[in-house]
Amino acid sequence: MTSTGRFTLPSEENFAEKTKELAELWGADAIRNSDGTHLDEAVLALGKKIYSAYFPTRAHNEWITLHMDETPQVYLLTDRILAESDTVDIPLMESFFAEQLKPNRDADPHKYWEVVDRTTGEVVDPANWTLDADEDTVHVSGVAAWHEYTVSFLAYIIWDPVEMYNHLTNDWGDKEHEIPFDIYHPATRKFVFDTFEKWLKDNPQVDVVRFTTFFYQFTLLFDPKHREKIVDWFGCACTVSPAALDDFEKEYGYRLRPEDFVDGGAYNSAWRVPRKAQRDWIDFLSGFVRKNVKQLADMSHAAGKEAMMFLGDQWIGTEPYKEGFEDLGLDAVVGSIGDGTTTRMIADIPGVKYTEGRFLPYFFPDTFYEGNDPSIEGLDNWRKARRAILRSPISRMGYGGYLSLAAKFPKFVDTVTHIADEFRDIHDRTDGKPAEGELNVAILNSWGKMRSWMAFTVAHALPNKQTYSYYGILESLSGMRVNVRFISFDDVLEHGVADDIDVIVTGGPVDTAFTGGDVWADPKLAETLRAWVRRGGALVGVGEPSSLPRFQAGRFFQLADVFGVDEERYQTLSVDKYFPPVTPDHFITADVPVDPQAREAWEKAGYRIPLSGCGGGQGIEPLGGIDFGEPVLNTYPVNEDVTLLRADDGQVQLAVNEYGEGRGVYVSGLPYSAANARLLERILFWASHNEGKYAAWSSSNPECEVAHFPEQGLYCVINNTDQPQTTTVTLEDGSSETFDLEGSGIAWRNA
Repeated sequence: MTSTGRFTLPSEENFAEKTKELAELWGADAIRNSDGTHLDEAVLALGKKIYSAYFPTRAHNEWITLHMDETPQVYLLTDRILAESDTVDIPLMESFFAEQLKPNRDADPHKYWEVVDRTTGEVVDPANWTLDADEDTVHVSGVAAWHEYTVSFLAYIIWDPVEMYNHLTNDWGDKEHEIPFDIYHPATRKFVFDTFEKWLKDNPQVDVVRFTTFFYQFTLLFDPKHREKIVDWFGCACTVSPAALDDFEKEYGYRLRPEDFVDGGAYNSAWRVPRKAQRDWIDFLSGFVRKNVKQLADMSHAAGKEAMMFLGDQWIGTEPYKEGFEDLGLDAVVGSIGDGTTTRMIADIPGVKYTEGRFLPYFFPDTFYEGNDPSIEGLDNWRKARRAILRSPISRMGYGGYLSLAAKFPKFVDTVTHIADEFRDIHDRTDGKPAEGELNVAILNSWGKMRSWMAFTVAHALPNKQTYSYYGILESLSGMRVNVRFISFDDVLEHGVADDIDVIVTGGPVDTAFTGGDVWADPKLAETLRAWVRRGGALVGVGEPSSLPRFQAGRFFQLADVFGVDEERYQTLSVDKYFPPVTPDHFITADVPVDPQAREAWEKAGYRIPLSGCGGGQGIEPLGGIDFGEPVLNTYPVNEDVTLLRADDGQVQLAVNEYGEGRGVYVSGLPYSAANARLLERILFWASHNEGKYAAWSSSNPECEVAHFPEQGLYCVINNTDQPQTTTVTLEDGSSETFDLEGSGIAWRNA
C-alpha cells in the first residue's frame, strides 16, 4: 500500500490526468515545475503543495536586451600564444563559445585587462598593447621572441549556462536563449525585486518559491564545439564586474588583478591552496549575495510563501556552511542527490527548517529513451543515498524533469513507488533522527567547515581520474557508523584539536587545498598534531599528507614520523630505504579478500635483495587484494619499526605506526567500494584504539551495513547491491543474527 507525503513530483503542461495518477502512486504531497515547463490549472487544483521554480536573474530578455552591459561577467584567459618576433597578436575568443560569451569592450581594457608574459610571469605595460575590437584581437609590441603571452580579459555571459545546457540536451531548437543579468547594477537589482514582488502577487497558488538559485552561476564555460571547457562547482569566476572590482578596492584597500581570477588558467579551483585575494573575494561576494537573498526570503514570507534554495546552478555566494547562513531566513534547501557524499552535503546544512533531495535520474531524454532501463540508475542512486540518509536524514525527496518521459517506463514508475515508500518508512521508524555514530571523525583541510562534504570535488558527483582515490574517503564516510565534521588548518593553529575528536583524516595531492601547501612551513601545525597524537590521538594520512612542496628539514611529509611513511622526491636517493616485511594479517585487513594463489605466490617469491639507492625488503610479487586507486609513487617506510600492510610495486600503500600513546596510519588512496569502506572503517577503529567497540553493530558482509537507533530501540540492515546478499550482524551483547536480503533490500529489527 502506498504511503503519502515527503515527496515532490515534477509536472508539465497538458499532463494533468497522468500527473494525478502518478501523484497518488508515488504518494506525492507537493508538485513542482521544472526548467522550461509550467503547471496546468488542473494540476494546481489537485490540492497539493505547489512549488514553483523561480529564476531571479534570467528569463526576462525583455529587460536585459536593453541593458546588455549588465549581464554577469567573467575573466577569461586566452590561449598561450608564442611570440616569434617583437610583436604578437592574441585572439580573444578562439577557444570560447561565442554564443555564450562576448568580450566586454565597454569598460576600459587598459584598466581592467592584463597582458602577461607567461614565460616570466611579468605583466606587459598597457602602453605596449591595443585592442582591435572589430577582430577581438589584442596586438602586443615590444615582446620577447619565444616567450608565450596571454590576455586576461573581461567577457559578458550572454547565455545562461544552465538554460544553455538544458537547451542543448533537450534540443530546444530555435527557442530564445535566456540571457542572465547581474544584480550588482542598481537598475537591474531594482528590476529583479520589482519583478519578484509582482510575481508574488500574480501567483497566489504557489506555496514554496524554489529559487533556482539566486544570482551567480558556478564556473561553467563552454568551447566552440559546445563542450564544457571549464567547470568548477565552487568557482567564483562568473561574479565579476568593473563596479564590483572598484567597490572591493574601496572596502579592502587593495585592487584585485585579473590574475587573481584567471589564476594562471586554474580559475581558483577549490583544489588550489586558497590565497588572501581568493578568500577576500568570497567574503566580499558572500556579503553582497546574502543581503539580497535575505530580502527575497523576507518578501516570500510576507506573501505567505516558503523560500527554498536549490543548492546548484547560481548558488555561488551562498556557501551554506559558511558562518551566518542561518541568518538568511531560508526555510529549506534542496539539492541534487548524486551519491552519499552529496546527500550529506544537503542533509547536514544548518539553519533551515528542512532539507530535500532531488533524486536521479533526471527525467530528460538523455536517460529516458527507447531501449534504456532508467530503473537501474534509479535504484543505484537510491542505494547510494540511503546509507547516507540513515546517518543524516533529509526530510523530503523528489525528482525533476519531464514527467511525461518517466511515465512511458512502467518499470521505472514501479521502482519510484518502492523507493518513495521506503523513504517514508525510514523516516517514520526513526522519527527523522540519525543513526548512532560510534566515533567522532574530523576531516582536516584548508577549507574546513565552510566546504563540508565538498572536499575532493570538481563537478557535482562526477568521477574524475585525479580525484576518485580521495573522494572515495568521503563517500565511504557518508554512510559509515561515525560522526563526521570538517576542520581547517587554521582551526588547529588557533584552537588546537577539540577534546571529543577521535580521529583526524587529512591528505590529498601535494600543494592543494586538501594538503595545505605552505601551511606546513609553520612549525606550530606539526607541533600541535604531533603532541595530540603522542597523547593518544589518531591521525590518518591519505596520498601525500602534510606534504610541503619544497624540501625542508629532509622530509617531504612533514608528519612522516607520525605516519611512518615518507615520499622520495629525488633529493635523498643516496640514502637507502629498507622495507620491513609486510604483515598480511592485521585487524585493519581482516576483511580483505586476497586470492589464495596470489598470497601463495607472494610468500614464495620473497623479498628483493638490497639494491643501491632503494634498499631491500620490498616484496617481489604483489600481495594485492585492495584497490588503492591512482598510485602514489616512491613512498617508503621511515624506519623498520613501521608495520607495512601493503607495499606492492616498490612503494607503500598502507602502513600503521605506533606513536607514543597514539597511532598514525598511511594509505595511498581509497576509491569508493564496499570493500574499501570496510577497510576505512577498520582503519578508524584501530587508529583510535577502539578495536574492542568494532564488533557491536557490525556486518560480516561488507556489501551490507547496519544502522542502530538506540532512542527508537531499532536497528536496520541494508543491502547496498542489486544482488541478494547474506550477512551476519553482531549485536551489542555479543549475540548475532543472520539476514538474507534481496537486492537493494532493507530489514528492521528491535534492538
